[in-house]
Amino acid sequence: MKTVLVAGATGYLGRYLCAEYARRGWYVTALVRSRARASDLTADQLVEAEATVPATLQGIMEGADLVVSALGITRQADGLSYRDVDYQANLNLLLEAERAGVRRFAYVHVLNADAMRHVPLVAAKAEFVQALQASPLPSTVIAPSGYFSDMGDFLSMARSGRVWLFAPGTHRINPIHGADLAAATADATDAGMAWRDVGGPETFTHIELAHLAAAAVGRPPRVTLLPDWLRRLTLRLLPMVSPRRIHGPAQFFLTAMGMDMVGQACGTRRLKDHFASSVRGEHT
Repeated sequence: MKTVLVAGATGYLGRYLCAEYARRGWYVTALVRSRARASDLTADQLVEAEATVPATLQGIMEGADLVVSALGITRQADGLSYRDVDYQANLNLLLEAERAGVRRFAYVHVLNADAMRHVPLVAAKAEFVQALQASPLPSTVIAPSGYFSDMGDFLSMARSGRVWLFAPGTHRINPIHGADLAAATADATDAGMAWRDVGGPETFTHIELAHLAAAAVGRPPRVTLLPDWLRRLTLRLLPMVSPRRIHGPAQFFLTAMGMDMVGQACGTRRLKDHFASSVRGEHT
């Protein structure tokens, strides 16, 4: 039986990765910070370790065929920076994988990273990808367009009665459900692919997302388009007026909203159904 170690296993995507590889017959080892938070994971083994502390990783990958890392932070906490986690913690995993003789290392990156290298969150990820591609270990990089879970802001604004967007509102995105992304990741690692840009089966403009969210909450689609210079000005001012845990993710999302984020269409799950489940309070 092939063995996979999933890092970031308790995160949104990590849970789906564990379930997908288990469904395909892999022996799944989940790397977790706390067993208490991981009791509901679909995994054969839980390994408690801190990827930011290399000594805790020693020996955990013995016999593993594959490491898949969805490890990263969106909101900085515990005094850790993006470089501490998205770069250094993943580098610690990679070095241990090399030492253990793992056959392949897969990493979940972000689409259009080259256009966002000035964003600290993306810069840390991109720096790790450079290290990964320089490693003698065969690798797979998955670059998703965005998750269904990221679209929750559209629902929140629709519930409030108005969706605020930046002009012209026609940038496109095809967000993907975590389960579909996990399947696309497993397909890519099974095929030995080096890189795969991934998105969901449906592509929307931001205005279309606003209308979809409004329909889900049963409200009229009220959309206000703010001038794009305001988005650009906010990007410049945020680091000066807000703490890192706030301006870090905001820089990423505001930057991504200024471009198309469309990856190769994969999966079958529809955002309309995800919105409907979210409105009903169901976890998807």
